[in-house]
Amino acid sequence: MGTPSTHFSESPEDPFALGRAAAAVLDEQGVVVGWSARAQELLGYPPGKVLGGAWQDLLVDAGDLPVVRSVVVDAVKAGGWFGVLPVRHRDGHRVDMGFRARAITREGGGQEWVLVGAPAAEVIAWQRDRALLDGLYRRSPIGLVTYGPDRTVIRVNRAVEKASGVPAEAPVGHHPREFMVDEDAGPTDERVRHVLETGEPLIFTEQSARARHDPGRERVVSVSAFRMEDPSGRVLGVAETIQDVTDRHRAQRRLALLNEASGLIGTSLDVAQTAREMAGVAVRGLADYCSVDLLEPVTLGDEPAPGAVGPLLRAALAPPEHRAPFQEGDVVPLLPDSAQARCLAERRPVLEGLLSLRPEWYAMDRRRIEIASGLGVHSLIAVPLVARGLVLGVVSLWRSRHSEPFEDDDAAVAQELSSRAAVCIDNARRFTQQQSAALTLQRSLLPSVASDLPAVEVACRYLPASGEPGIGGDWFDVIPLSGARVALVVGDVVGHGIHAAASMGRLRAAARTLASLDLEPDEVVARLDDLVSLLAAEVEANAEGNQSTIEQALGASCLYAVYDPVSQRCSLARAGHPAPVVSTPDGEVRVLDLPAGPPLGLGGLPFETYELDLPEGSLLTLYTDGLLEARNGDVDAALKDLHTCLTHVAEPLDQICHTVVEALLPKGHRPIDDIALLIARTRVLQPQNVASWQLPLEATSAARARELTTAQLTEWGLPELTFTTELVASELVTNAYRYAAGPATLRLIRTHSLICEVSDTSHTSPHLRRALSTDEGGRGLFLVAQLTDRWGTRYTHDGKTVWTEQPLPPA
Repeated sequence: MGTPSTHFSESPEDPFALGRAAAAVLDEQGVVVGWSARAQELLGYPPGKVLGGAWQDLLVDAGDLPVVRSVVVDAVKAGGWFGVLPVRHRDGHRVDMGFRARAITREGGGQEWVLVGAPAAEVIAWQRDRALLDGLYRRSPIGLVTYGPDRTVIRVNRAVEKASGVPAEAPVGHHPREFMVDEDAGPTDERVRHVLETGEPLIFTEQSARARHDPGRERVVSVSAFRMEDPSGRVLGVAETIQDVTDRHRAQRRLALLNEASGLIGTSLDVAQTAREMAGVAVRGLADYCSVDLLEPVTLGDEPAPGAVGPLLRAALAPPEHRAPFQEGDVVPLLPDSAQARCLAERRPVLEGLLSLRPEWYAMDRRRIEIASGLGVHSLIAVPLVARGLVLGVVSLWRSRHSEPFEDDDAAVAQELSSRAAVCIDNARRFTQQQSAALTLQRSLLPSVASDLPAVEVACRYLPASGEPGIGGDWFDVIPLSGARVALVVGDVVGHGIHAAASMGRLRAAARTLASLDLEPDEVVARLDDLVSLLAAEVEANAEGNQSTIEQALGASCLYAVYDPVSQRCSLARAGHPAPVVSTPDGEVRVLDLPAGPPLGLGGLPFETYELDLPEGSLLTLYTDGLLEARNGDVDAALKDLHTCLTHVAEPLDQICHTVVEALLPKGHRPIDDIALLIARTRVLQPQNVASWQLPLEATSAARARELTTAQLTEWGLPELTFTTELVASELVTNAYRYAAGPATLRLIRTHSLICEVSDTSHTSPHLRRALSTDEGGRGLFLVAQLTDRWGTRYTHDGKTVWTEQPLPPA
């Protein structure tokens, strides 16, 4: 007889599905009256062997018969049964089969039993899968959301309902934007769309999630998603697993904030700046608003009295809010019952999770409360700033509008931030004005000497006689100039300490400014002489001036040298300063016999430039007189020792500097005068890195300049710079053609940058100007300035040179 299809599952994955399951029909006496092909396949019996036979004789071993009969009794009573039973295969081995049995009434009376069976392993696996699916929706702690092909929600499990507070049936049939806040719904909808369209799964993607019914409660969830398909490949939707990682995310954010604070708070020795840094860090991830109020003595750099609690001055406010009742610099009243007063009195953080639960808070300061209410403030943490047992002030952190109230963990983070800020504020307060000035002068007088210069390799030493580190009247500088040249400067002011440092700081700044004008050494020294005369006159005219300050200014000396690595020419001028020492690679050491010149500030006396050629690898040693006077004041003996130390030209410069100091300064003794030592080893630009052409000033010169430039850059392997350099050379040569007389010289220099120079015989100063829209010219220098890193003009006795610099492309 047939096998009714109503007892088969329609799911193709169900082991009882039609086509997968075996089927048999038994009459009331247990005789087999129906047998399917699948039954034959699984148990080995063809229909002819089983039809008409009793099931217990054919299919059950004698040992299993009692168990099977007890199941039959139960099935008869219940009208059906489901479970696993042992069955005998035709070849005699035992097979565990899962069965569904059901009694059906035949037409005309009587019953038949329909059995549908499948291998027990398949049945158990299928039941396990169904139990897992049921568990995911009913008992899983991880959220599960399924979406249909139209990206609407099909089903939500109870974990999502519990975490969000939204009934599980509420989102069904809706898009995310209908039950989530817009800025969170958009990424969710886009994520579902991406998985639907591409089939690419998402794994542990973190996203903010806030429900529309409770927008102030922010949750961070970790989402994994995959596309659901039926066996034919038809897309059924998207399934997402959602895990609440809010606590972990907040802990990571707090840890990152503390780590970030280490580098952002205390970057200066300024009290107000440190307070602003504290407020700025707090609003980056902890609060919506932050104010830092300090005791008045702290803002002045003084130590507050023990137990002091007021008055308070607003030192910082973040973000700058124009509606805030107190701005930076305002006096902030400290009300007795306020959280700020309590935290200062008790020296501990005070957390007000919900200010609405404290009615007395609204009665403390009506003006402030009105403004705070307008900002939506609802939660507060007040933290004392305490360092070395001293109360410095108080930090107030506020959350407003949709932000969640502060928690105890937030208070702990706020206390840690405030502790770090308090130490930094106290350090800034403890620095006196003189110490701050000393640090500034130290940095200005000890320049960062560039070691990677095309002209020279340099090393230096600075040893102040003053007890305060880095404060003295001696100084040095290494100044890169145009054309790959370099200026070396050493100066000295009578005396030492902060006054001498202040005077020389002004001179050093002036020397740098003059060097940028590419003046000749004698001209630089002459203008410094004029400056010192003016400074001395100002000090003398000042009622507070004293004779020692005037003597310091008038007793200044200076040596200024310029070295050109292309020509190997060195030009020097000095004003009352010790002459430099030159050491050549062949071992010759000599003091240069250049004109001494008067000390700076005497005025009316000439300075001269001395020139010499320096072979590659020569040492040019510049120093102040404190070096020669450091040992017993015997200048001749010290100069002899200096010569001896400088004979080893090939040694590393740092080692040579160390040797000089060790030889001329007694071990363990501080110098009686400031010492500045600067040693430079000359370098030479090889001919293949310099190209120079003389061009007649005619209409075709610009075109010729472009041709030469292109050819040279091609040879140097710099095609990236061809267009720009062509344009620069063309514009500069065109200007020389228009405004100068005599031939022009085009020179290209390849060092750490590409230098383009055009020299002519005119002393007219080129300058940028704004060309009108109707002008046919006037834009050349503007283009040059825009296309290069630097440009400028230097003057010589024979004319001028306009130069530009461009960085070389990375190798």
